[in-house]
Amino acid sequence: MKKTLLALSLSFSLTAHAAERSPEIDRSLPVPSQTVIGKVEAGVVQAAQRYAAFWNTGEARFAEQALADDFTDLNLPSGRIQGPKGPLAASQAFRQAVPDLKAKIERLIATDDQVVVHLRFTGTYSGIFKGKQGKGQKVDFQAVDIYQVVNGKIKTNWHLEDNLSLLLQLEAISFNN
Repeated sequence: MKKTLLALSLSFSLTAHAAERSPEIDRSLPVPSQTVIGKVEAGVVQAAQRYAAFWNTGEARFAEQALADDFTDLNLPSGRIQGPKGPLAASQAFRQAVPDLKAKIERLIATDDQVVVHLRFTGTYSGIFKGKQGKGQKVDFQAVDIYQVVNGKIKTNWHLEDNLSLLLQLEAISFNN
């Protein structure tokens, strides 16, 4: 048991900081700060990197490269359309509030056809959100996505965003004592 835990710990330590050396990592796309990559199918990691590049830049071409035509959001937010057009519309709308939005891959864990991505979003609320003008306040929130990748494209996505932090930073909600 101790040998197994030691081997797993050593394996994680070696792969967690190996993004620069990993052949699966595309250095022209956002590079994760930490990675754990097992035996993956072709294109799995690159699909996740392309989708992160989309959220980082807002450029539709990255989403089009990353998402399957039959892409399904497994926990579709209220008001968002299903399929690849949903994230495109969501990004465009959010960039009206935070035009300089950036997304960084903090951690990426991949095996077989699955990828778990921990993203950190930062920017400045200088635009309009739900009719309210930003005052230049900083935005910093995180999200976790789990993708199933088929033929090099994300087929399904389950995600969880830290919306409480985001809404507090946007002053869309507040806690009164």
